Amino acid sequence: MAHIPVNHHLRPLYRAVAGACGLYVLVFGIVATVRTRDLNLFAQDGLPWVLGLRANRAFAILSIVAGIVLLAGAIIGRNIDHWINLGGGIVFFVAGMAMMVLMQTDLNFLGFTMTTCIVSFIIGMLLFSAALYGKTGSAREQAIEERFRHGGSPDPEGHAWNFEGGPKPAHQTEDHRFA
Repeated sequence: MAHIPVNHHLRPLYRAVAGACGLYVLVFGIVATVRTRDLNLFAQDGLPWVLGLRANRAFAILSIVAGIVLLAGAIIGRNIDHWINLGGGIVFFVAGMAMMVLMQTDLNFLGFTMTTCIVSFIIGMLLFSAALYGKTGSAREQAIEERFRHGGSPDPEGHAWNFEGGPKPAHQTEDHRFA
């Protein structure tokens, strides 16, 4: 099983990238809220351009909330930012995909365009990357993980799959494909 590195040496860089994503989303939300104050909450027509994206008030408010959460995670650090970035990356991927599916329908309640979907995917990718390299732990946990990654020890974690009748390691299974 692949593992996420602990105390990666580029962790501060990825934390800064996640913070920059959070700052962009927050600034976008604030500017969009000001620019859409005269529009209905879920307006779909006549949306203004804000920092390269179209926005309605609902999208602006969601962006403010998401930006605050992402920025708070980057400021707090520890493993909180790891989990926030992991969840945020998934949310941005799913939101981009969902809005791409709904874009040409009346259900496009956030007023997404293809540009917005692409930006959502990029932010999701950056947050997910930051999460993969943002895990922290003790020096002992780091040493155990490094030994495992380089093939020097067995899997250091107990997994939910470790139960009687659960999946077996590859060397204990029989391959019946060629029998």
